Amino acid sequence: MPHQEQVMVHGNLCAPGPPNNAGYNSNPVPVIIQTESRDKWSKKMDFLLSVIGFAVDLGNVWRFPYICYQNGGGAFLIPYVLMAVFGGVPLFYMELALGQFHRTGAISIWKHICPIFKGIGFAICIIALYVSFYYNTIIAWALFYFYSSFSSTLPWTSCDNAWNTENCTNYFGKDNVTWTNYSRSPAEEFYTRNVLAVHESSGLGDVGYIRWQLMLCLFLIFTIVYFSLWKGVKTSGKVVWVTATLPYVVLLILMIRGATLPGAWKGVVFYLNPKWEKLKETSVWVDAAAQIFFSLGPGFGVLLALSSYNPFNNNCYRDAIVTSLVNCLTSFVSGFVIFTVLGYMAEQRNVNVEDVARDKGPSLLFITYPEAIANMVGSTFFAVIFFVMMITLGLDSTFGGLEAIITAVMDEYPDTLSHRRELFFGTLFNVTFFINLLFLFCKGGAYVVKLLEEFGVGSPIIAIVFLEATAVSWFYGINRFSNDIKSMLGYTPGLFWKVCWVAISPAFLAVSLNKDPLTLFDYEFPDWSITVGYIIGASSFMWIPIYMVYKLVWTPGSLKQVRQNGSPKNENLLNNLLALRHPRCR
Repeated sequence: MPHQEQVMVHGNLCAPGPPNNAGYNSNPVPVIIQTESRDKWSKKMDFLLSVIGFAVDLGNVWRFPYICYQNGGGAFLIPYVLMAVFGGVPLFYMELALGQFHRTGAISIWKHICPIFKGIGFAICIIALYVSFYYNTIIAWALFYFYSSFSSTLPWTSCDNAWNTENCTNYFGKDNVTWTNYSRSPAEEFYTRNVLAVHESSGLGDVGYIRWQLMLCLFLIFTIVYFSLWKGVKTSGKVVWVTATLPYVVLLILMIRGATLPGAWKGVVFYLNPKWEKLKETSVWVDAAAQIFFSLGPGFGVLLALSSYNPFNNNCYRDAIVTSLVNCLTSFVSGFVIFTVLGYMAEQRNVNVEDVARDKGPSLLFITYPEAIANMVGSTFFAVIFFVMMITLGLDSTFGGLEAIITAVMDEYPDTLSHRRELFFGTLFNVTFFINLLFLFCKGGAYVVKLLEEFGVGSPIIAIVFLEATAVSWFYGINRFSNDIKSMLGYTPGLFWKVCWVAISPAFLAVSLNKDPLTLFDYEFPDWSITVGYIIGASSFMWIPIYMVYKLVWTPGSLKQVRQNGSPKNENLLNNLLALRHPRCR
């Protein structure tokens, strides 16, 4: 990043050390502060919209409604709110405060917190790359749908296309249509047979070839991302005024349209009807914890990066509360948008809502919703705005992930990269583009995407955030972290926040671990692919122990000497590893 200067900060920033501790360094602590040379947000709203755009993503639209009705409808809101209050929001607040105080990205921030945990920063960057690959692929599919929507009759409306089979069943506007377990809607066959062509693949070992239409869509997405980020927060802060606000306009339009459809009330009742007995099941609470964690998105390095460009005295506490509320309310409202349409589809099929509410993940957005849109009056208009919403939701997540990588690497190597942001991002752009092509293979690319989604992000990021919360609360010190916040906001966080950071939030992360069976379109992944998945997961997390070993090997002194003598001279090793001599990480 641009050059930063160091100043000596006294008082509240650094708690005074014990006067008789021989290993304590009484010198003032160098704290990096924002200077004119470091990028800043042009407006406060640029930052808020960037954070909201990152936190409110496609998962709010497709995952929360499904998880809600699956886990007790309205009753699910109780564990969801509790997990948000005691787990998700405190971690969200912690990351905003860390980034704003230390003014640096996910790698170099560990120099100021606890050096031996610096591998967390490298792991976060790798996971951010995986998230970028995933979202860019989803957006490329959405862009293909967007292009296909510009026709008087949407291509997933009828069963008269070259990719359709004898199982294709179009029930809209027709009477006495029998829907069986073998029936497939035109929208499902368009997605699985025309866009993904998974029917031509025998599985993950048969990925096929790259479809040029999808490659062109991916290139257009990367072009938008490049010119949105190449100048840093100065440009991305302007782009999010469109990408972060447009989805709310579209959601409002779709919710009003959905409410006017026949059978919409059935979907709403099914969505919110409380099943109180579900609260006795452990899986419901686990799903609530996982949903709020992945929805708010702590641990991906994005909140650290975005908040590092804030003024030092910005009220990050208020930002955390406001953006978390917006995120959770968006998830709740999205449920109405989805389930009014599911009620309409159930009415048309003459079946129960649960019979059409089986799709989750991308299938909900690429099969179920397009199927309903295709049979509405003004279908082309609603299809266009729906896929525009999907594209903008995905773009905001991609913006955040790539900005986290750029900020982290440039802050770690400022002398080399401080004036070469465009060159560095151009290199990153080309590398990620060509790797991303692996996920667009016609026939088997969808299986690669699913493997990355399950193993590349889920468990590794939860483990990483657990270590991050532990390092900040127990090694850096909860009192010291509270003093940092006091130096920015003028007051110390209350007891509630301290208890959450020290104990409750780490426990929340522990229960968030939940691994479902790996399947896609009735395809069960072979055992060797599960092994590959674990390797993908380890490819990010492994940098944490690797860096710890590196610090142990290259730091002067020995653990044996420390155990035997315990003298200040021989405490250099542990002091360097844990920054024990440092007043902010004793």
